[in-house]
Amino acid sequence: MTHVAPARPLNSIYSAQPTTVFEVMSELARNLKAVNLGQGFPEDPGPLDVRQKAADAILNGYNQYPSMMGLPELRRAAADHFRRWQGLDLDPDAEVMVTSGATEALAAALFALIEPGDEVVLVQPLYDAYLPLVQRAGGTAKLVRLEPPHWTITRDKLAAAFSERTKLVVLNNPQNPTGVVFPHAELALVAEFCQAFDAYAVCDEVWEHIVFDGRVFEPLMALPGMRERTVKISSAGKIFGLTGWKVGLVMAAPGLMRVLSKAHQFLTFTTPPNLQVAVAYGLGKEDAYFTGMRAGLERSRDLLTRGLSDLGFRVLPSAGTYFLCVDLAAATNAADDEAFCREIVSRCGVAAIPVSAFYAEDAVRSVVRFCFAKSDATLERALAQLAPLAPQR
Repeated sequence: MTHVAPARPLNSIYSAQPTTVFEVMSELARNLKAVNLGQGFPEDPGPLDVRQKAADAILNGYNQYPSMMGLPELRRAAADHFRRWQGLDLDPDAEVMVTSGATEALAAALFALIEPGDEVVLVQPLYDAYLPLVQRAGGTAKLVRLEPPHWTITRDKLAAAFSERTKLVVLNNPQNPTGVVFPHAELALVAEFCQAFDAYAVCDEVWEHIVFDGRVFEPLMALPGMRERTVKISSAGKIFGLTGWKVGLVMAAPGLMRVLSKAHQFLTFTTPPNLQVAVAYGLGKEDAYFTGMRAGLERSRDLLTRGLSDLGFRVLPSAGTYFLCVDLAAATNAADDEAFCREIVSRCGVAAIPVSAFYAEDAVRSVVRFCFAKSDATLERALAQLAPLAPQR
C-alpha cells in the first residue's frame, strides 16, 4: 500500500518550533556519557517517607478518577501549607486546584485568561513553554529583557511593555535560569503596573521553597491589591525534588478559579490519586525537612560556586532554584554561550545550558547555566573535567 502524506498544514506555532537546545544538550550528554549539569533534576531520590506514601496509596488506596479539582485532603494540605509558610489565607474548597504538573497549570491559566489579541507581558530570560502557550491562546507577547549580572526589573522596562491592551503578566519567581529571587521593591513595581492597567498576574512560583541565605519567599499574591488578580502556581515536584511526579498546585480567587478549572478540565482533567495522597502528606512535614532541604542545596551551590570561581569563571549570585550562572564575557576562549556549551560537553564531558535559549529575542549570549542539585562527587568530577577549558589555570 502506498502511503501519501497529507498536504494540509499542521499548526503553525508548534510545527515551527525547532528542536530545543535543552534536548540537544541532553542527547549529547547521553551519547558522550557526560556529567549532566544541564537538566534541572536532583540526583537524590527524594524523601523516602513521601515515596512510601505514594507506593502504599497505589497498592491499598483508591485508583479511579479522583475529583477534577483534586483530592480534598491535598487541597486542605496546600491551604494549610501556604498559610504556614507564606501567610496566605486560602479557601481549600474554592481557591485551590490540583493539576498534572505546573506546566499544565500554566497552560490552563493562559488558556483561561487570554482572548485573541490580548497582550501578555513576559519577562525574559523565560521558561520555554511560556511563549508558545501564549501564542496558542491567541495572545501577543510583550517582552521585558533582563540582563546580567543583577537581572533587575525596572520601571522603564515595565512601562515599555504594558499598554491598554495588556491582559496579564507572567512572572517566574524565583527565576529559572538566573537564580534570582525578586526583591520586594521589584514585586511591588509589578503589582503597581498590574493594578494601573487592570491586568492579571500568573505567577510561576515553583521554586518558592528553594531560596538561600536566610531569605523568606514573598508571593506576589500577598501584596496589597493582588489577591483577586493573581494566579499562584506551585509544584510538588520541585518542593520534594521529585520532578517526574508532575503534581501542580494552583491558587486563585473563586472568580478566577471557576474559569481556570474549566481549562484544566479539558486538558488533563485529573492527576494520579496516589501521588496526590503522598503530596498531601509531604506538605505537612515538619519545618526541619524544608529548612534541611534548603541547607543541603545551598551547600551544593557553594561547592560549585567555589570550584568554578577557583577555575577563573565569573559566577553570578544564585539566591534560589537549582541553578547558578557563569558569565563568559571575561573568558577569552569563549565565543558565545551555545558554542561554549557544545565545546565543554564534547571536550570535557560536562553538559550545561546556554542562557540565550531562554530568550525569545535579543538574547544575552554570554551566560551559561549549571545545575548544582547533584552529589558532591558529581560536582567535583565536573569541576575536574572543566579545568582544561578554564579561563585561568
